[in-house]
Amino acid sequence: MPRARSTKIHPETAAIPQDTGSGCFSGFAIVPFVVIIVSIFLGNIAYQASPHEWDSMPDPNSAGLSPIFRREVLHWADSILTWASASGLDPNLVATIMQIESCGDPRATSSAEAMGLFQVMPFHFHPGENPYDPETNALRGLSYLARSLTTANGDARLALAGYNGGIGVIPRPEWTWHAETKRYVQYGLPIYSDAVNGIDPSPALNDWYSNYGVSLCRQAAQRLGLP
Repeated sequence: MPRARSTKIHPETAAIPQDTGSGCFSGFAIVPFVVIIVSIFLGNIAYQASPHEWDSMPDPNSAGLSPIFRREVLHWADSILTWASASGLDPNLVATIMQIESCGDPRATSSAEAMGLFQVMPFHFHPGENPYDPETNALRGLSYLARSLTTANGDARLALAGYNGGIGVIPRPEWTWHAETKRYVQYGLPIYSDAVNGIDPSPALNDWYSNYGVSLCRQAAQRLGLP
């Protein structure tokens, strides 16, 4: 996860006699005080006449999904946009997580028993839920990502670390992180940065793919029936 003005006193102001009483204002202070009042009045008029600055800032979801991701992930583009909007997350961050976790394979599993598109651990699901259902998997996975991002005060790098290593790692020194979490951030943050900045093709994504993603994405393509 975000001016002050000064009033110049002209030389002739020094000639204004100062009040010797015990009032709140001296004659010396009257001129700048009047200037400040007028400035505030005009500023309020301008503020009311124009859109608020924060109202005009773009919604992070309005930029859409970057095309840099693998085709297996882009297969889920419409769903990613929907899930990101519902979670209040940048769709490119959501896609980055999916890219690294499953490359879009809804049936992906890990040796640690993580499951589905976002590789969610079993204890995050409610009784009776199907962990491999894309909607359910996204709901639980992205809820955790949103919590991680909030804990990290909007810092995507720390949020990635929290998603992989647990939210508890966020306030800890980086040297205490597991090697897997360090590697996760090492690849995840540059991929996300390339997506946000429109760097296509993404060197970071290609690096991840050649080192870790070939078999994962091949399996996803087969699962999705992609040629």
